Amino acid sequence: MTDDDAHCYDLVADCRLRAATDLFAHTWDPVVLAALRAGPCRRRDLRAAIGGISDKVLTDTLRRLLANGLVDRQVHAEAPPRVGYALSRLGRSLVEGPMEALGRWVDEHGDELLEAQEAGETHEVHEMHEAQAR
Repeated sequence: MTDDDAHCYDLVADCRLRAATDLFAHTWDPVVLAALRAGPCRRRDLRAAIGGISDKVLTDTLRRLLANGLVDRQVHAEAPPRVGYALSRLGRSLVEGPMEALGRWVDEHGDELLEAQEAGETHEVHEMHEAQAR
């Protein structure tokens, strides 16, 4: 077993790789993280900036991001209390590292990806019609 093989096994065995990839399994998690890149934001401003996200989904997403240590909740002592959300140090490292790299990849290869997906869907439909005709 090479050092690379051992490292790969370590990642799988202790679930670090799975934990990291799970951060992208929820549709809204990376969207909320990207929206917070500009700086701290209140819920209503966050919802407006994102668009298309329900209040319940935003609440669930923020809870998940808080639980993963990617977002900090800031309560300001005012009447009524003002609550804001910001990227934590860990969240900023994710946004400015892997998410930024993924964004560059999408800029470079996004059209190819969409074309391949469309071609795959067309191929699947064609195969389905052929199977039904038999």
